[in-house]
Amino acid sequence: MLNAVFGKWWPVAALGFALAIFLGGCAVSSPRHDWEDRLRGDTIVLLGEIHDNAEHHRQRLQVLQRAFAAGWRPAIVMEQFDRERQADIDRARREKPRDAQHVISLAAPSKGIQGGNWNWDFYRPFVELALEYEVPLIAANLSNADASKVVREGYSAVFDADSIAVLGLNAAIPPELKSAQEREIDIGHCNALPQSTLPAMARGQFARDAVMASNLGKHASHGAVLIAGNGHVRRDIGAPRWLSPEQRLRTLTVGYLEVDALPAQEASFDVVVRTAAAERPDPCIEFRKRPKRP
Repeated sequence: MLNAVFGKWWPVAALGFALAIFLGGCAVSSPRHDWEDRLRGDTIVLLGEIHDNAEHHRQRLQVLQRAFAAGWRPAIVMEQFDRERQADIDRARREKPRDAQHVISLAAPSKGIQGGNWNWDFYRPFVELALEYEVPLIAANLSNADASKVVREGYSAVFDADSIAVLGLNAAIPPELKSAQEREIDIGHCNALPQSTLPAMARGQFARDAVMASNLGKHASHGAVLIAGNGHVRRDIGAPRWLSPEQRLRTLTVGYLEVDALPAQEASFDVVVRTAAAERPDPCIEFRKRPKRP
């Protein structure tokens, strides 16, 4: 899995540093923000992340813990579960209502605890929160397999005509939106992809965002929270673009950025929270080893 972070697509690898400050009782509380007052009622909030930044996960979790303690009961909608695993989530909750690891083991079995696409040490606390407060836990994402089919063959390779219409994928994509999405994909892949591949890859990203928006909107009558990467949270080209006009009016997007992010990137979100950067290798090293594109 690659993590779109404004021009950087970080490989999500198993992390070798300690998570005690995030998982343990000695964690330092993050400051409360004024925008947290909006986390009530039928608000739809999209909380972004850089997938491998532990501080982003820690601060988001504390934001939600405060909101739940104050009485908010939104659905928790997660990019980390593919949409076809919803039945597994529901089954796991029936079998072991308080066991977050059982949910993960059934609904993300190929990804394990620390390997594969997601570091579940980061995401397990959000599953635990849903179980503790008995709120809906929703699998939001289009699977990699389906996204690849969309990239190669188009929307009809995965969705029937009615589904394409319901998702809004039958409408013409505004040229500025198409160009912006292609530009982010190009920059995010270190400008190493053939230009001819960008339209198809943008189509796959549109499909992901439309599916996430659909799953978010279906469960938002009492409020909903999307846990997803910053690229999906962006108001301009992310999942909010695919919500209904009424849903967009009650949507709050929060980007969790690192201190070295360019100021212009803040315009894509309603709110920005900045943290220290996580230590990681240069994500473009592997791209530089490949032959230069035509």
